Amino acid sequence: MKTNIRVGMILVATLATLATLAACSGSPDPVGTQADKKAIAAQMHGTWDRPDSPLDVGPIVVHKDYAIAGWTQGTMGGRALLKRVHGSWRRILCAGDGIRSADGLAAVGLPMDDAEALSRELIQAEDSVPADRLARMAEFRGLRRYRDTEG
Repeated sequence: MKTNIRVGMILVATLATLATLAACSGSPDPVGTQADKKAIAAQMHGTWDRPDSPLDVGPIVVHKDYAIAGWTQGTMGGRALLKRVHGSWRRILCAGDGIRSADGLAAVGLPMDDAEALSRELIQAEDSVPADRLARMAEFRGLRRYRDTEG
C-alpha cells in the first residue's frame, strides 16, 4: 500500500512539474509551432533547393499567423516573411535586415503588436547564429514581394 501511495505521489509531482514547465515555456502550442517550423522549412527547401547549392533555413520564428525564416544559399542570404492563410504558410516577401525590426515589419503591413513580438523572437533566435551567416542574411537588398499570399 505504501508503495502505491509513493508511486501516486511521484506521478502527481511529475505531472505538476510538466504542467508548470509547459505554462512557463512562453509558447501556447510548442508542438504546433514545431510543426509550423518544419512545414515552413520544407516549403522553402522545395522551392529554392538546388543540387549544386542547397538552401540553409533557420532560424524560424512563429508568432500567431506570421513567421520569419532566415536563409542562406551559397554567398547569398536573407529572411522570408510568411503568413498562414487557410492553414498553409504563404510567402509574403523576402528581405534582409529591413524586416528584423518591429518598425520594418509594421511598414510591410503587420499589426504593430505582432510586429513587436515577431521582432523580439527573431532577435533572440538569431543570438546563436554565427556572425558570418547573419552578415549574409543582411546582404539581401530591398524587398521582393510575392503574389501567392491570398491562397
